[in-house]
Amino acid sequence: MTEGNFVDYVKIYVASGKGGKGSSHLHREKFIEKGGPDGGDGGRGGHVIIRGNESLWTLHHLRFQRHIKAGHGGDGGSSRSTGADGEDRYIDVPLGTVVKDKETGAFLFEITENGEEKILAKGGKGGLGNWHFRSSTNQTPRYAQPGIPGEELDIILELKVLADVGLVGFPNAGKSTLLSVLTSAKPKIGDYPFTTLKPNLGIVEYRDFKSFVIADIPGIIEGAAEGKGLGHYFLRHIERNSTLLFLIPADADDIKKEYDILLDELRRYNPEMLDKDRLIAISKCDMLDDELKAELKTQLDKDFNGLPYIFISSVAQQGLTELKDKLWQMLN
Repeated sequence: MTEGNFVDYVKIYVASGKGGKGSSHLHREKFIEKGGPDGGDGGRGGHVIIRGNESLWTLHHLRFQRHIKAGHGGDGGSSRSTGADGEDRYIDVPLGTVVKDKETGAFLFEITENGEEKILAKGGKGGLGNWHFRSSTNQTPRYAQPGIPGEELDIILELKVLADVGLVGFPNAGKSTLLSVLTSAKPKIGDYPFTTLKPNLGIVEYRDFKSFVIADIPGIIEGAAEGKGLGHYFLRHIERNSTLLFLIPADADDIKKEYDILLDELRRYNPEMLDKDRLIAISKCDMLDDELKAELKTQLDKDFNGLPYIFISSVAQQGLTELKDKLWQMLN
């Protein structure tokens, strides 16, 4: 999937179909001059239905479909025949898609299971034919009901990636490299900030055929919650993760300060983020000798005050098994 194909936010106008008119037909047949009313009902208008599809990972297929309309119901006919129902329109979305009302910003519902269906706009009810209005005092009613109009709605579809572990770190912290080593994902890797412009997902194979999903979120910078950099576009993808893995390089000027900035950005975006389990991975530890590592450990024990941390190196493949073990233990 190329960078441009990852679409996680679209606005769409949807309209359900209107119901068909009831018929005001009177029965006519050879030798039956004045038959009674036999007008059928109108068919219902088509619904617009959102459906979960686990084979989709992005909203790219909806990028250029800005108007989605269902079919109108058919009109009722003679001999009490009912009009055809309008054609339903299905909108397939990836799991983890949130649907909001564009006008009010109100949360409508969320799709989390494959095949899950939710009616977004209900089709209008078909009108009743004149057959329903006959009575002892009015044996030939010449009127029928019109169909009820459909519903119109402007909606926002927002995808929040479903992953167990979210990788959090500044640009250039080595998140893509770690993902490529832990999983078979092939993210774009470069030695410059903002190499990653979309969340990358990878499945970590664990022992005994177990696995979990890890998401590399594009780099957060100070002020991301206010909309600086790219972080604010992608912070919503971290909301789903049950565990957050903070990646801070060993050569950072101040590891504790970097961690505090990242944590503060998450808190400002959504305070509930701080309720998640956290693990700190000090990356690029192949640059440290034993003496420096011991010195750093003493400092980190003091700074992090019992918060779990681990030394790893993606390039030298150090500490990765311990990292998987620790993450699996936290997830379960």
